Amino acid sequence: MLHAEIVSPEKRCVTRDVDMVVVPGTEGDIAAMPGRFPIMLQLRGGVVSLYENGQVVQRCFVEGGFADMGADHCTILADSVRELSDLSGDAARERLSELELAWSQLGPDVSPIERDDVTHKLQVARAEMEAAEQDFSKSV
Repeated sequence: MLHAEIVSPEKRCVTRDVDMVVVPGTEGDIAAMPGRFPIMLQLRGGVVSLYENGQVVQRCFVEGGFADMGADHCTILADSVRELSDLSGDAARERLSELELAWSQLGPDVSPIERDDVTHKLQVARAEMEAAEQDFSKSV
């Protein structure tokens, strides 16, 4: 078994023992399983899936953060955590439109930090829209 914890700045969102956790890493999705070699990775906005007996038992949306994976644990320190039922495709689509406009108006003198911030927000809005519109009900 693997002890999974998902924590946001506001609260501890998930604490449970599972067989596997799949997280949205910045370089792609990655699975934490018992006996895994330790790794620390940065997360992108996306869906975290927790598995027991080969079945998804819980999913949530994270807006980024870090995951600490080891032989017996997966701890996610997320910027923000939301239940999938709280996501709205319409709200994400509206936010995406606003961010695309903001991106198009970035001037050549904008700092790399500001450009990275808008890029991150665009990625999160796209991931949120995709998660809100996907039908996860058949697998949980």
